[in-house]
Amino acid sequence: MAEVDGEFTAFVNERGAALLRVAYALAGNQHAAEDLLQNALAKAYARWPRIRGDAEPYVKRILYHDQVSGWRRGRRAEVPVADLPERPTPGEDSDLRLLLRDALRALPPRQRAVLTLRYLEDLSVEETARLLGCRAGTVASQSAKALARLRQLVPALDELPTQPEVTR
Repeated sequence: MAEVDGEFTAFVNERGAALLRVAYALAGNQHAAEDLLQNALAKAYARWPRIRGDAEPYVKRILYHDQVSGWRRGRRAEVPVADLPERPTPGEDSDLRLLLRDALRALPPRQRAVLTLRYLEDLSVEETARLLGCRAGTVASQSAKALARLRQLVPALDELPTQPEVTR
C-alpha cells in the first residue's frame, strides 16, 4: 500500500499543475477547477493499481466526464464575487488575455469543454466527440458557436493574425 501511495503522490506532484490548468479551462474558475481536479484524483486513486503508468490520460478523461456530467445535470458553477483579480502577466497582451479569460468563463460548460479539448489539448473532432460522448457534428457546431461567441465578447480577437486550422 505504501508503494501505491508513493507512486500516486509522485504523480500528483509531477503532473498536478498541468492537470489543474486543464481543470481550470474546463471549469472557468479556480475554486471549481480545484474541486473538479480533487474529485478526479480521488477517483483515480481508488483505481490506481489498475491505471499506473498511463495515469494522466485517465485522469483527464475523468475531468472531462465529470465536467460534462455536471453540465448535463444542470449544475451551474458558483461565481465568487469577492475574488481578487489575477495579476496580469507582463506584456502587451495582458488586457487581451484577461478579456479572453472572462469571455471563456461566460461560455456554457459544454462549449468550454469542447474548446479545451480541441484547442488546449489539441484533440481532433472525433477524439473530442468520443471523450464527451456525443457526435462529431455536435463538437463541430459547439466549437463554431463558442468561437463566434468569443469573437462577439472580445472583438480584438478578429485583429489577431490567424493560422489556417489543420483538420485532423
